[in-house]
Amino acid sequence: MSISSTIKAIQDIMRKDVGVDGDAQRLSQLVWMLFLKIFDDRETQWELLQDNYQSPLPEQYRWRNWAANAEGMTGDELKTFLDNDMFPALQKLEAKGGDQRAYVIRSVFEDAYNYMKSGQLIRQVINKIQEGVDFNKAQERHMFGDMYEQLLRDLQAAGNAGEFYTPRAVTEFMVRMANPRLGEKVMDPACGTGGFLTCSIEHIRSHDVKTVEDEAVLQNSIHGVEKKPMPHLLCTTNMILHGIDVPSNIRHDNTLARPLISWTPQERVDVIVTNPPFGGNEEDGIETNFPVAFRTRETADLFLVLIMQLLKSGGRAALVLPDGFLFGEGIKTRIKEKLLEDCNLHTVVRLPNSVFAPYTPIKTNLLFFTKGTPTKDIWFYEHTLPAGVKAYNKGKPLKVEEFEPLAAWWGSAEDGFSARQETTQAWKVSLDEIKARNYNLDCKNPHIVEQLNQDPEVLLAQYQNMQQEISALRDELKSILAQALSSQG
Repeated sequence: MSISSTIKAIQDIMRKDVGVDGDAQRLSQLVWMLFLKIFDDRETQWELLQDNYQSPLPEQYRWRNWAANAEGMTGDELKTFLDNDMFPALQKLEAKGGDQRAYVIRSVFEDAYNYMKSGQLIRQVINKIQEGVDFNKAQERHMFGDMYEQLLRDLQAAGNAGEFYTPRAVTEFMVRMANPRLGEKVMDPACGTGGFLTCSIEHIRSHDVKTVEDEAVLQNSIHGVEKKPMPHLLCTTNMILHGIDVPSNIRHDNTLARPLISWTPQERVDVIVTNPPFGGNEEDGIETNFPVAFRTRETADLFLVLIMQLLKSGGRAALVLPDGFLFGEGIKTRIKEKLLEDCNLHTVVRLPNSVFAPYTPIKTNLLFFTKGTPTKDIWFYEHTLPAGVKAYNKGKPLKVEEFEPLAAWWGSAEDGFSARQETTQAWKVSLDEIKARNYNLDCKNPHIVEQLNQDPEVLLAQYQNMQQEISALRDELKSILAQALSSQG
């Protein structure tokens, strides 16, 4: 049975269980099981490669000892074992001798839950996983990697607004242009399920990893933080699937919940690649972690301020931001002014509306900048839809090959991108012009006559985006008034 058939069969079994409600719970249920299976397969390798390997798991909780036997525990016995024995034990797992793997397992199970009510159906799912997936076979591991991507897309399709899967083509291109290399510290401060980090791992391995020592350096250079428990669980599993043996640098936390000034120089990083959540507001009080001039509850704006703080001098960033940031005023203007003063925003790639369809039709942009030198000129590049394609969708997604003309045009950062030429898709805007526009970065392609888009979905999304901008501005005004009244009192 193929990997895709195995996953479909598992989902069909789970649909019969009264305790599992919806795609998100099905995926959550599946992932903690896959985590233990993946971990067990990796342990088989570690036992061969490491003398006197000691598992961080107590023997009775290792997959091979309670799950691998198709005729093993089932029914009420299995259900009771999971709910009353294994889950409580793993949620409090202690690290023997400081074994970081134990901390990873505990962090995964602290937020995991066994939704299934039928022990017989649990056994059927376990048997499907056992017979259908072997992560020690390179071909199956690669195939499952593709299936895992599909699972993540399925989850995001059922998710909330502002939380969506970043297309693989976009993550691969952004990582390729940011070009993280061996020995550099790479971070995604809103890592979600780990797409940018896995692309970074693959990029560094393909360019630089030649020895066991190189691989050890890579293992310690990947860092991520994710606020929500479900994506964190998925990301941790994704890291192990991509060969990060101890993903202890993938933390379950809210990066924005820490005061900006508390980040020390020792914690700064060389490369940040990310798609920070946008279109939503942070909880009350988060904005007080930032300087008064940049206080807002718009998540994407706060992340951009954080990214500028987190980068080392000379550090590089690539991130996704919506159109609303480019033309936004007020606090957004002050953030853009700081960005252009402290960093060289050398490239803005303008994407078509449908790149993130069906999750959102809002138009987005890719920003690339380097910290340490101010911006003099910004290059804009209009990425257009392929000939004959009216919009991207599930059946016709953006393909990584479509970025090849942009990659060929890109040039070299070492010579300041001096070889770049203006084309029908590329144009340059000076800092003086940006200042004259009051830092409005919504610079249209001068080579294209703009047509009015009457697509109802796009117009609705633009209206909703405008409402969010108005709401954020209203919050800012309330905060300013409250501070003024407080100072008078």
